[in-house]
Amino acid sequence: MTTAVPDSRVSEAVHRRRWAILGVLMLSLLIVVLDNSILNVAIKTISTPAPTGLGATQSELEWAINAYTLVFAGLLFTAGLLGDRLGRKKVLLGGLVVFGAGSALAAFSGSPDQLIAFRALMGLGAAFVMPATLAVLMNVFEREEQPKAIGIWAGGVGLAIAIGPITGGVLLDHFWWGSVFLINVPIVVLALGLMLWLVPDSRDPNPGRIDPVGVVLSVIGLVLLVYGIIKGGQLADFTDATVLATIGAGLAVLVAFVVFEKRSDHPSIDVTYFKNKVFSAAIGAIGLVFFALMGVTFFSVFYTQSVRGYSPLQTGLLMLPLAAAQLIFAPRARLVVDRFGNRATTTGGMLLIAAMLCAFAGLEADTPIWLLEVIFFLMGTGMAHIMTPTSVVIMQALPREKAGSASALSNTFRQVGGALGIAVLGSVLSTAYRNGIESHLGMVPAGVRHTAGESIEATLGVAAKLGPRGDALVGPANDAFLHAMHVTALWGAGVALVGAVVVALYLPGRPTERQPGEEEQELVPAGE
Repeated sequence: MTTAVPDSRVSEAVHRRRWAILGVLMLSLLIVVLDNSILNVAIKTISTPAPTGLGATQSELEWAINAYTLVFAGLLFTAGLLGDRLGRKKVLLGGLVVFGAGSALAAFSGSPDQLIAFRALMGLGAAFVMPATLAVLMNVFEREEQPKAIGIWAGGVGLAIAIGPITGGVLLDHFWWGSVFLINVPIVVLALGLMLWLVPDSRDPNPGRIDPVGVVLSVIGLVLLVYGIIKGGQLADFTDATVLATIGAGLAVLVAFVVFEKRSDHPSIDVTYFKNKVFSAAIGAIGLVFFALMGVTFFSVFYTQSVRGYSPLQTGLLMLPLAAAQLIFAPRARLVVDRFGNRATTTGGMLLIAAMLCAFAGLEADTPIWLLEVIFFLMGTGMAHIMTPTSVVIMQALPREKAGSASALSNTFRQVGGALGIAVLGSVLSTAYRNGIESHLGMVPAGVRHTAGESIEATLGVAAKLGPRGDALVGPANDAFLHAMHVTALWGAGVALVGAVVVALYLPGRPTERQPGEEEQELVPAGE
């Protein structure tokens, strides 16, 4: 019989079923990550006019992604604190119910605006799911097993990325676009049943009070900032007064958020955590890598479907190497860290991602598709060797009873990085595309000329309505998109290089032994 180690802070009963609990947590994580990876394949279908899709514009597609991400990121602070205070299991169950309800409503959206609203509701539920999964994990595994468990947890992200596009492709081949959201509902029901049966509850014995002012400031600041960036890309003009005012207001509110948190006696985020350079570098690395990766995922779907002509299912299959690499290497990354240290492992992962983003800049309409597969596999390999080491560093930097706060911070920077990556790199893509296609839109009626220049899908949609005359637009649209994709990929590579410099300077080398005074606090079960 397996028993807890002599100095265990985890009960023997929980210790015995820890791997089953990890499986349930990964199922909960699966639906949160699965949803975004499914949506990435479905965005082209949703952009198609009714009845096939909703006729969403590129900016509406960005908002469909970012409405979820912004609510998710903005509420993660509060979700982490509520989990620490009320009990992580309770918060996790509540989050799953809200996420499932939002998924069902999103499936039957009648317009892009409705889809954006229901995606925001899904983000609300997901905000309470994601930090709780990692917080529970930290409380059912002893410190010695945590790196292995976090590696498997990170590998679950790779599994979701693999399942998502393929599932989305199969659903889109056989059903309507809303099925990509409806699929979440049975998974939620299964996860709820298993969680009630297996997962123990836990909380922080000394929780902080909720910080409503901080929550409101963080959400308003993020929404204004991202809205301004998306609007700039839509107009292809970042000097527009409205764009500058919105971005400036967003930055000002976020500065006010940091100042308020610093002075508050019950902050959503304890800014003193960031005095630790290792902690800050690990958090920053996660944000930067997702900034680069989410932007690339956004444009790669249009490359494979619009330029190369692959179906949603084929696009999902093409992304398998990215997911397979994460699934293979994430659980094993700790072995690389044991041998070479956090700094070398994470820096190597960042440099590999930067190199693959540069390789994206060399893709053309007739590039052998196996080259794209190699790029995706190496990108997934790089991700695995960033996510696992940085997650371990972050989660072990704070005491065990603050697991919810540490997890919330990690996921907040991941989500904010991803949201800004889609907004900034999506805007770079839009601006470069409009500049490339504008001179070819003379044959398009003046009333739809601006809309036709928003994205390659918009241009091809207008070209189809023009009949044989519109065929002349297809070649220029592909050329303009490829140029825009190359420019965007190089921007992403630059961001990944910044991340490489940050982790090379500040992350530790080989893992060190726990220092005196770092002993974890006794876990206090909820309800005591």
